[in-house]
Amino acid sequence: MEGFPLTFTEAVCLGASLSLSGVFYCLYKRSRLTVKKLENAPHISIDGKLKDLLKVTPGGCLQYAVVEGTVKPVDEPLTSHFNKDISGVLQKFTIKEHRLIWSSISRTWMDSERILHQRVNMVPFALFGLDKAAVKVQSPLQADGIYTEVINEKFHQPTLSFGELVGVYFSGEKPKGVLEIEEMLKVGTTLTGVGELTLDTDGTVTLRPPSDNSPYFLSLTDFENLRNETCNIAVFWKVLVVVSALAGTAVLFWAGLRFYRTFKDRWEQDAASREFARQQAEAARLRAERANAEGSEEEDNNQMGNVCVICLSEPRDCILLDCAHVCCCFTCYQALPQRTCPICRQNIARVLPFYQP
Repeated sequence: MEGFPLTFTEAVCLGASLSLSGVFYCLYKRSRLTVKKLENAPHISIDGKLKDLLKVTPGGCLQYAVVEGTVKPVDEPLTSHFNKDISGVLQKFTIKEHRLIWSSISRTWMDSERILHQRVNMVPFALFGLDKAAVKVQSPLQADGIYTEVINEKFHQPTLSFGELVGVYFSGEKPKGVLEIEEMLKVGTTLTGVGELTLDTDGTVTLRPPSDNSPYFLSLTDFENLRNETCNIAVFWKVLVVVSALAGTAVLFWAGLRFYRTFKDRWEQDAASREFARQQAEAARLRAERANAEGSEEEDNNQMGNVCVICLSEPRDCILLDCAHVCCCFTCYQALPQRTCPICRQNIARVLPFYQP
């Protein structure tokens, strides 16, 4: 890009850095806002005083609160397909297919997986505390956090015939097997919930997703661990913001440094051209004065032996230092692709005008 301080690659890198910085910063601000809401959320005990608290609360609602209780079903619980002794209120059954796919770029087999089947079974449940007080949990599938445990995990490896093995290398896909996973939120588990607490008209206390779109959490860990995990996520996004911003700053610094060097070289070339022209004019004046004083007219006879070795038309009028070769005119010197002497290839430190008396 002539005359423009950024090359195409630098412009792409700078644009990507700015875009990623903006995205990471938005995610960081959202995470920090979540951390502040968690720190400001009141911790409510599930006991007989909970309903009285909600009755005196405007609208019978706490916008964002933390509760902790034991999971129990409202009706009959679910039973694990693989262990009949385990019962729960939420069950996830997932079947994943694992394959190896040949990558022509990295020349290696890459692991790939896809979900073949997923089913979720759920029964109404509540969090029970002291005095048999309970908080009914609504929309648990909308909650963030880890609130299920892996009950069963089994990998089924396929059996391939010789023909299928040969076909694998032609198709570029090799099946590894099928993974079956059963997860459950077990009865009796201590669960931490963060969301909106409301008192329904029938006197039921309900934990639901916040109406102001604040994060809704259900977690097997306690509140402190949940808050620390959220803080770690915020720190992670902050680090990515800093790294991306530093990358963009580095691109700008490199472009600015390159532009400064280019500007400096042009300025030095212009200064050298002006100085050369001045010295050349001075040399021409001295040569003319000497010719007038001596009455010599031998300049035309020496012209053919003093021709530039590059253009073969103009006289040699400059000395290349530090090698001290006199071999070209100043116009051809300026047109050299590299600042090296055409005779000895030594680097040219500076150039001085030359004239033959």
